[in-house]
Amino acid sequence: MNIQRKYSLPNCTLLLEGLSDVTRAAQFQEMRPELSILVNAECYLSGYNQPLTGGREFFESLVRAVSGYAQEFLSSVPNPQAHNQESELVEFQKIDSNRHRLIIHSEGAPEGFESHSKNSKRPPIEIDLNTVQLFDLVEAVDQFFADSQTLPELSLELQPVTRRYGGASQALIRQAVPAAVGVSSLAVAAIAFNLIPPPQIRPPQPKADEQTSSTTKSLTPPASANTTPIAAATPTPTPAANTKPVVKDLEALLNTVPEITDPSQLRALNRQVYNQIHPAWTKRSGLEQDLIYRLGVAADGAIVGYKAVNKEANQGVGQTPLPNLLYNPANRAPISNEPIAQFRIVFTTSGVLQVSPWRGYARTPEVIGAKITDSKITKGLNQKLYNTVRQSWSGTPTFTRDLKYRVAVNKDGVIADYEPLNQVAFDYFRETPLPKMFNAIYGSNVAAPNAKEPLAHFQVIFKPSGTLEVTPWEGYQ
Repeated sequence: MNIQRKYSLPNCTLLLEGLSDVTRAAQFQEMRPELSILVNAECYLSGYNQPLTGGREFFESLVRAVSGYAQEFLSSVPNPQAHNQESELVEFQKIDSNRHRLIIHSEGAPEGFESHSKNSKRPPIEIDLNTVQLFDLVEAVDQFFADSQTLPELSLELQPVTRRYGGASQALIRQAVPAAVGVSSLAVAAIAFNLIPPPQIRPPQPKADEQTSSTTKSLTPPASANTTPIAAATPTPTPAANTKPVVKDLEALLNTVPEITDPSQLRALNRQVYNQIHPAWTKRSGLEQDLIYRLGVAADGAIVGYKAVNKEANQGVGQTPLPNLLYNPANRAPISNEPIAQFRIVFTTSGVLQVSPWRGYARTPEVIGAKITDSKITKGLNQKLYNTVRQSWSGTPTFTRDLKYRVAVNKDGVIADYEPLNQVAFDYFRETPLPKMFNAIYGSNVAAPNAKEPLAHFQVIFKPSGTLEVTPWEGYQ
């Protein structure tokens, strides 16, 4: 069976085609097939019409040269691995601070690329890359190494450059940072400056036919990860600790940290996940099949990893906002032993986003936080909320089913939180005054609910007939 793997960045795409070793794959027939025999490798670079192509030797040389040159560029310390003309098919040469020459000496010589050599019977190909293109190529290679189901026996060894030999200037660092949009490039920089030792390599473990994405990628292959891009990772909190960074895929992470199962907490996180993904999902047309993912979420709502559940999701992750929503370790404390919640995310062909706990709710969830329970106070707040919403709700409804919401107010009757209770309430929330009311107070529709004071909760129903109903909250149905 022909197998294809694709690792895409804005300025670079690696496409690998090959076969699965039947003797090795027999026991994993129901899992994602392993590409263990590379037949063809293609590297597409922005600005060039033809890809660089070649076989296994070309691809391995490309990987070594890219990794070695990235280390050299960030550290300003020469790395022979990037310039080995005698034994390597691929090498790099630095032209200036923002131009880098990629040279291919033998196989994989497509038409359409300029050649400058005059002495060789088969002249080398020379391609000039800017720094952004270079780091997209680094990231594509990084995605490959994170995929344990593609050439799992291929590994890369990066040696840290001794600090006393490093002469990297602040100018180089400033130059590299905007180009290195992926976290993996920061890992390369850390290795180059000897801030952390090389990441520990673990033997590959077979995974299900799911794609995993990660927030921290490393040029050394985290073999326990699954498909591209790879799952959650736990970076070292402080480089000075002299400990190796622990890289885990989503499955491994969930096996080593507690899982959030409390229904009430899951309900609150469910909303946070929806509020992150819903506004970021802008490409809602063109899906031929529903894309289903398994999400890992920290207790503060940070998305720490995802895995594709079906084949279409594995191929269509670029049509979702998930890669851009993974938490940034630079802006948040690292994921270590934090509890993780799991959710099922479905990007449907109709453009509707579905978010639900991966294992469902063990029991009916409750609203988190202190509550106003005095019947006289809640009765007055009930009427005040009705009047406020009624005065703000105008126009002819276009929905044909009841929109149901949970709405919470403080002791003064000011809206403190609102939550859609059915899918149609998600789809038509703009036809209600609730988001405007909330936004006027908190400056955002997706602001965290006010949990600093006791709240009174109500069920608010907007009917297609124009009727409004407000009743005391009796819990989730």
